[in-house]
Amino acid sequence: MSERKIVVLSAGLGVPSSSRMLADQLAKSAASRFALSDESVAVETFELREYAVDIANNMVTGYAGPKLAAMIDAVASADALIAVTPVFSASYSGLFKSFFDVIDKDSLAGKPVLVGATGGTARHSLALDYAIRPLFSYLRARTTQTVVFAAPEDWGSGEGGGSSSIERRSNRAAAELVALVHESAAPETGRGGVESLSFEEILANVGH
Repeated sequence: MSERKIVVLSAGLGVPSSSRMLADQLAKSAASRFALSDESVAVETFELREYAVDIANNMVTGYAGPKLAAMIDAVASADALIAVTPVFSASYSGLFKSFFDVIDKDSLAGKPVLVGATGGTARHSLALDYAIRPLFSYLRARTTQTVVFAAPEDWGSGEGGGSSSIERRSNRAAAELVALVHESAAPETGRGGVESLSFEEILANVGH
């Protein structure tokens, strides 16, 4: 059984935070989808609020301290990235943006990324397509077609809605992330013969 490395970034500011809750759900879904391909997953989660001072210092000095440098290295070496931000003023949080301002502009090129966001109202979901996704396009990352937004009411329970809705969307996005990871590995050898599969075929194999 091969092992994949997923790095999860949460830009939530509170403790607990809905952004961390969503990040954990996305990571859980991704691990489950990789398991269907007989692959284990090592998940490493970072709370950006714990690095706020280091990020600010990096922005003004151009130097990443050891703690921040280790996180940047983890992001760069991961097979896939899950990134979740709260939405403020119709866009990503300043802390979220600041982190991606200090990493090397080429470190995410070609990397599969699953993006999520949280906000006080469903209207903020537009930020995913109009602000957050363009950020990763600029960094030349490969984002999943499905992105996941969670408003406060999405965490409720009940048939056909609430947390079950988040889980369904999370599973769909996770299946796409697995497909992107397999597609990225296709030119390599020893990946179980996925070289000949198209994106659509891989996505069909992992299910929805």
